[in-house]
Amino acid sequence: MYNNFKKIIHTFLPKKTLFKIEPNLRFLWALFYRGSKHECAVCKTNLRAWIDFHKDTICPNCGSLSRDRRLWQLIEKKYLKEAITVLDFSPSRSLYRKWKKQNVLYKATDLSGDFISDNQYDITSIPEAENTFDLIICYHVLEHVIEDLLAMKELHRTLKPTGTLVVQTPFKEGEIYEDYSIISEKDRLLHFGQEDHVRIYSVEGLKTRLTQSGFEVEVHQFSEDDLIHGLTQNEIVLILKKRF
Repeated sequence: MYNNFKKIIHTFLPKKTLFKIEPNLRFLWALFYRGSKHECAVCKTNLRAWIDFHKDTICPNCGSLSRDRRLWQLIEKKYLKEAITVLDFSPSRSLYRKWKKQNVLYKATDLSGDFISDNQYDITSIPEAENTFDLIICYHVLEHVIEDLLAMKELHRTLKPTGTLVVQTPFKEGEIYEDYSIISEKDRLLHFGQEDHVRIYSVEGLKTRLTQSGFEVEVHQFSEDDLIHGLTQNEIVLILKKRF
């Protein structure tokens, strides 16, 4: 039902219009899901159920996926402070709207145009000064970037010496798998799991590249399966600080 409704809305409404009215549409949709079994970490709505969506769960009120809820829970507990400077690459709409309600200097950027953003920064050439940001969020971005080492150097350059970089990508066991001769959407979907991905990282492979780029890397694996807050088991998030 949700998927069919989404297809109809996307057919008749331009993307910008949809982004603008989406909170009101979701508020009405979420009325059917109100309850006391779950709580969304992003919008704090109490729900009787999540919406099932492609092996994940969506909050009917704000549209957050499980990884969005985990990310915001982590940020709220450890990194959210007044007046910090934040750079967020291709944020989910739920988190973009959440950030805009905080007392922080928040810059959202998306080069593709598929997300709500204030800027269109190329992650391999970020037009910001050195040591600018207290917090940089790079969630499900690096697997899209061919020159990922250059992107990592730019993230290192623009992060403050006391700042934090939060990174997540899809992961596989073993070694990093990348092959730049694979260029068609069909073949990338087959090899990398999505039409616009150029590699699949392993945890250790990504950690090695980030370490070589000047970061201290902590790998956090969340073992719990938190159904109340819609969080998934064994999710991996990398927390980085500048080493030099």
